Amino acid sequence: MGILIRLVVTAVSLWIATLVISGIELTTDSVPKKIGTLLAVAVIFGIVNAVLRPIIKVIGCGLYVLTLGLIAIVVNGLLFMLTSWIAGELDLPFHVDSFWPSAVLGALLVGVVSWLLNMLVPDGGDD
Repeated sequence: MGILIRLVVTAVSLWIATLVISGIELTTDSVPKKIGTLLAVAVIFGIVNAVLRPIIKVIGCGLYVLTLGLIAIVVNGLLFMLTSWIAGELDLPFHVDSFWPSAVLGALLVGVVSWLLNMLVPDGGDD
């Protein structure tokens, strides 16, 4: 159940990013298609982060130390762009226009909103 809640939280944060940031587009008019697309992109985003983020952190740990963790902003933006590319390859109507500022700000916004929503919504494992 916790995975489904996190999936919905990520989908909501992606939806907020499409509303707030001009370079992130969800190009479908139907509400069910929007919900389906956001859920699919949330799954892609979760898989990309679960698979690639640990590898990048291990390989680039020197850069993380050297930049005091600020390279994480660049990595998050690149992973967001990769998510957009994969969504495009799967013919999902979700697109991020550019790395700066769309992908970087989108990744930051999705991260912050997901963190806030995860704090507000219990995932069932807090008992």
